[in-house]
Amino acid sequence: MKILAIGDIVGKPGRRAVKFWRARLKDKEKIDFVIANGENSAGGSGFTPKVVDELLSFGIDVITSGDHVFKKRDVLEIINKEDRLLRPANYPDGALGHGYVVLDLNNGLKIAVVNLVGRVFMKALDCPFKTAGALIEKIKEETPIIIVDFHAEATSEKIAMGWFLDGKVSAVLGTHTHVQTADERLLPQGTAYISDLGMTGPIDSVLGRRVDNVLEHFLNGMPGRFEIAEENLQLQGVILDIDENSGRARGIKRVKLII
Repeated sequence: MKILAIGDIVGKPGRRAVKFWRARLKDKEKIDFVIANGENSAGGSGFTPKVVDELLSFGIDVITSGDHVFKKRDVLEIINKEDRLLRPANYPDGALGHGYVVLDLNNGLKIAVVNLVGRVFMKALDCPFKTAGALIEKIKEETPIIIVDFHAEATSEKIAMGWFLDGKVSAVLGTHTHVQTADERLLPQGTAYISDLGMTGPIDSVLGRRVDNVLEHFLNGMPGRFEIAEENLQLQGVILDIDENSGRARGIKRVKLII
């Protein structure tokens, strides 16, 4: 089974890159399932119902998120209704939305996607490790194919999560930093791992924002609006090869494609 996991989609330019590459990758790589982190997909931060519908129309099967999931109030209209849009599972009890989803595929298989957010250098929520441990045991009763999006800042926390879940899930995929890492690997017990999928959006930018806006802020320290850059678009992520029976990963390959 081939799964495409797309790194943080930034604004309209990122959505354009997904639209351009998703169909081409599906045909070339024989992709069976697509996951994308979309928490920056609406104007660079958060979601709107229209943007969620657009991403799903591109063939994305599950949209994950992170610390910006509730940035726009419009998301409250759909966060409880749309199972394919996830917020981090380690939000406290009572939070709106879903932290994971198990989907039935046309071939009779089931695949689960779990969304978590880190606590190091980020707003502290419930422990992602304890949350993951409890959820995975429950999900494994339905399917061995489990993909985890761990939206976190610190590479140490991400790597620790990879080791914690090795052999328990198919893949642990880091998101959030918008910088693709070169540490993709198969862990000893069969879990695919990468510290960060990277960013889908404008290359000529600072993490998707206009260079001049960000430089001005660093030079004078004054607050200002960081507008989305537009130039030189890319799609970053990985392609996973997962054994359908065991859920173990057979391969992980980085993807970096430029329009």
